[in-house]
Amino acid sequence: MGWTREENRRFEDALAVHGPDDPNRWQHVADAVGGKSVQEVKMHYEILQEDVIRIERDQIPLPRYRGASINGRQIDNEQR
Repeated sequence: MGWTREENRRFEDALAVHGPDDPNRWQHVADAVGGKSVQEVKMHYEILQEDVIRIERDQIPLPRYRGASINGRQIDNEQR
């Protein structure tokens, strides 16, 4: 099953609080997200890591978000 924006927000917040040195990191993150298993949050993290690597290698374009600007100029860049 997919992830909602709220689940992603809680996931990111939990990652910021529970760093890689936390021996129970994935359980804490899963608890913070709610409704996801430790395995699901680990897999979600690995997928996001791969996405970042691919973006850094210019293999996929940066996501375009509504309301963003480039060099101070407003652009219509709603993600499709």
